[in-house]
Amino acid sequence: MLKHEALRPGEGLWIVPCEAVHTFGMKFEIDVLYLSKTKKVLKLRPRMPKRRISACLLAHSVLELPSGMAAATSTAAGDQLEFEKIV
Repeated sequence: MLKHEALRPGEGLWIVPCEAVHTFGMKFEIDVLYLSKTKKVLKLRPRMPKRRISACLLAHSVLELPSGMAAATSTAAGDQLEFEKIV
């Protein structure tokens, strides 16, 4: 993400395992979703600005999305996500 200028709709980064992220060196804000092992949303950090640290010690992984995507999709803590492999 540090090399990118922005995340476009449909793009994201799933970091496994992970319970904390930072945006030092990034040029744009992101939505951060903390997920359990079963991909349940435990916590959201919407529109996380540059030069910040965020954590969720119960998380198994983190999904970084374009800023505003969580609100646009009405994603909330407690939601169950499903990932599909694209070949």
